[in-house]
Formats: sequence, C-alpha cells, structure tokens
Amino acid sequence: MEFSVTERAISVPAEWAPQKAIWTAWPADAGEWNEDLATPRRDVAAMVRALSPTNRVRLLVNGAEAEAAARAALHDVAEIVPAKYGDIWLRDTGPIFARTRKGKVALRFRTNGWGGKFDLPDDATVGDDIALLAGVPTRCFDFVLEGGAIEHDGQGTILTTRQTLLNENRNGWTKQEAEAALGEAFGAKKIVWIDEGLINDHTDGHIDNLARFVGAANVVCQSPAGADDPNAATLNAIARTLETATDALGRKLEVIRIPSAGLVLNEAGEVSPASHMNFVIANGVVVVPVYGTSTAALALEALRDVFPDRKVIGVSSRGLLGQGTSGGGSFHCITQQEPL
Repeated sequence: MEFSVTERAISVPAEWAPQKAIWTAWPADAGEWNEDLATPRRDVAAMVRALSPTNRVRLLVNGAEAEAAARAALHDVAEIVPAKYGDIWLRDTGPIFARTRKGKVALRFRTNGWGGKFDLPDDATVGDDIALLAGVPTRCFDFVLEGGAIEHDGQGTILTTRQTLLNENRNGWTKQEAEAALGEAFGAKKIVWIDEGLINDHTDGHIDNLARFVGAANVVCQSPAGADDPNAATLNAIARTLETATDALGRKLEVIRIPSAGLVLNEAGEVSPASHMNFVIANGVVVVPVYGTSTAALALEALRDVFPDRKVIGVSSRGLLGQGTSGGGSFHCITQQEPL
C-alpha cells in the first residue's frame, strides 16, 4: 500500500545510518536456556567483541551473577548496565528509536510474548528502561508489535510478513488496519508484504530472518543452499515478491540473493530457523551469524560485496539458536541500534 500523506512528522533511520550506541543483553535466566547459560553467553560475547572496536555497546545485565559473568567475559569491552528483562531479545522488547522534528524519540509498543508463547517478567518494561537510560522520551502505541517484525529503509518503506502482522495471536488486524497503524507509528509510506517465514521460527515469521534493506532500494534475501534446504520454496517466493516490488519513492527494488544456511538441525534433531539475514549493521562493521554450514563462506563473501565500506565478520550463533522453546534467534534479534 502507498500512503497519500507525503510528509510525516516521524521517521526511523535506516540501520546503516550513523549510530550512537548498540543495546544488547546478557543471557541471565538459565530456565530460558535449558539450564545452559554458557553456550548462548559465548555467542553474545563474541558478537560484542566484533562490534566493540567501532561501536559503543551497552550490555544489559539482569542480576548479580549475570553482571559478574559479563564482566569476567568482556572486561571493559562493553558498557555494563544493570537492568531487568525477561530474556535477551531486545530487538522485539526494546524501543525503536526514531526521529521527529523535535529530536529523537523511543517508540514503544505492547508485548504479548510473541503471540502468547513466552510471557516473561520485565519484557513489557525493559523498553521504557532503555529509553530512560538513553535519555530519550517515549511515544507509546496501544498495539502489539515486535521490532524484528518490521524492516525500515529510512525513506518510508517497510518490509514485513503477513504471517506475523496479520496473525490472530497479535492484534487480529486486517491488512488495511496494519498499514494504517504502521503509517501512524513510523510515518510509513509504502509497505512491502512477504507471506511467511522460516520453519520453526518462534516469532511466526519475523522479517529480519528473511530479507533486509542494505541501501536505498536495495534488499538482500537468501537462495536455497541445496536440495535439502527445508525453506527452499519460501526463500524463492520471497525473492519473487521482492523482485516485483517498489519502494516509497517508486523505485524498483534491486534484489541481491546470498546462499542460505540450509538445513541446520539442533541437538534434538529439529529444523532450526538458522538465517544469515539476522546480521547486525553497525558503525564500520556487519556481524553475520554463521552456523558451521558449507555455505557460510559464500554468504560472507557475498555480503562483503554488499557492504564494501564495512568489515563483514562471521560469528557463530548456534548457541543462540538453542532447541525446543529456548533460543531461536540470532544477533539482530538481541540488539537494538540507537541512531545519532
């Protein structure tokens, strides 16, 4: 849909815009990680180290044990910030930083545990706490929305999925109602709709596991890794949708495809929603999740062509994938950028 209003009072900067800080969190609740905190902590620490040379990383820690563990693992690599949170998925529970004519604002939305699946204490309030720590005023909206469900180009275009935004377990929206809400909250002028996400994605198909803006009218998505790729049909359908789409300024999207992670099984033998799309774009660097698959090197090389002015680093994220009801995400899911 294209919105008739040509100028809005609010906009969300693209992720590649200069950033003041990156917010993330340290795994603290063993019950949320099958009593194994060491494995996801290893991945979070590696991500923070990759970001820290060129970025201010503000790492939330929940409780004395988590703070001590984070300090022991990272020393002065990150700024340690005590805070309360349910789990580490700050892309979804944290604020979305935007700009208005009067300056920055932290957009806040209701949470319902990803459609009632994971109702954790303090997930509803951590976004307000981050805004307070950042010294940014909040603007609240009375509907459910996770940050990983939407992808911004900084010019009024949003990518999202029907599977998430139109799901009965969120707001019960029609497509028209969803588009009106995104227009009000983000100043969106154009919504590009993708149908569905990866198999076994706890989020019901978040876009940050599927397709990402990487520049003006440029979007990257994945191609099947091989005949055994469990998401092959979905990945090809995503590419076809994007290849026929235009952005808010009427430009046809340039679609760049990189190899997917392919078939990744967890220790229980379940298909994991492993995706190279869950990368973090930061000042001077792009941190890309890798899973020990044969296509990782090809995916990283392709992304280096996409980001010639940034260092592209592959970091293992198998620990964050977890198994069963634990984990299920990666580096983009656990971060939220604060623009300058």
